[in-house]
Amino acid sequence: MPPTMKRNSVREERMATLYLNEQQSVVKKRDEYLIIQYADKHTREVPLVNVSQVVVSGDITLTTPALHTLLDRGIEVCFLSMYGHFRGRLSPPIAKNAFVRRAQHKVHSSKQESLPIARACVRGKVENMRVMLMRANRSLNDVEINEAIVALKAMAREAEHAVSIGSLLGIEGNASAVYFRVFGKLLRGPFTFTHRRRRPPTDPINAMLSLGYTLLTQQVMAAIQVVGLDPYAGFLHQPRQGRPALALDLMEEFRPLLTDSVVLDIVNHRILTPSDFKEELGVVYLKPEARKTFYAKCEERLQEELQHPYFGYRTSYRRCIELQARLLAKWLMGEIPAYRPLCVR
Repeated sequence: MPPTMKRNSVREERMATLYLNEQQSVVKKRDEYLIIQYADKHTREVPLVNVSQVVVSGDITLTTPALHTLLDRGIEVCFLSMYGHFRGRLSPPIAKNAFVRRAQHKVHSSKQESLPIARACVRGKVENMRVMLMRANRSLNDVEINEAIVALKAMAREAEHAVSIGSLLGIEGNASAVYFRVFGKLLRGPFTFTHRRRRPPTDPINAMLSLGYTLLTQQVMAAIQVVGLDPYAGFLHQPRQGRPALALDLMEEFRPLLTDSVVLDIVNHRILTPSDFKEELGVVYLKPEARKTFYAKCEERLQEELQHPYFGYRTSYRRCIELQARLLAKWLMGEIPAYRPLCVR
């Protein structure tokens, strides 16, 4: 049976992430608005009530009154470089839930107790990768893609019964290799893709995937902190200095649904073209205007609604991320029997 949650406990908020991408902009606070003054002196007003998070990319100044107001209202500010690399965050006080953190660290310290969550994270990712390929292959009817779909189905079952974290990491790696081996077949137009290359991205598709995963990590981090969990104590990914292991765990099931789908949409609808990218010393980046377009498409996807597979009502993908963090907290506290990843059909 799916975990239950009252409808009024998941009230939808029509709020969004504010992406600040125009270089040399200055952001001030006036009454109930953020005032963005651009380099050419024109301004834009953004109602504070509509902002849930602020992402700052590059050389942009937020005044002290603006920062104080954002923190007072519980709005997190994430800082990225001009090329989209995460630099840090300014966060309001996190939820003061010592009990859920104590339960989290207890499970985190035991590989055996961590297994149920780790299994769910990997299974969710593999299932959603399989669904992405199934949807695309309805029109493509490609033999190799169909073989990948069959292989991913078997790997999802294997993940469900894995007996160690190491074996799960192996399954996740193999599944990603199978998926990205045929990912290029889903692309239409002038872009090509042969394999996943993270650091550094050497082609436009990898550049978009890497930037999208960076943005997704920040969304998951924000949801984790809202719930009161420790983003650095994960169950599948092992902790390292500065590594948000729990955020990486919970974002696995959302990678295909959010970032990969945005990249496919941008490429297949020719929203960006090869001229929107540049190469420096073998590393490929999105140009500033293209990056702005990419941010907008990611935000559109986060606000897109779906019929929640467990709760039965329509909600946004952004809210789904927070719901998964809340379900994890409920499992840690023994309030529900199992954590279930968000799997679509």
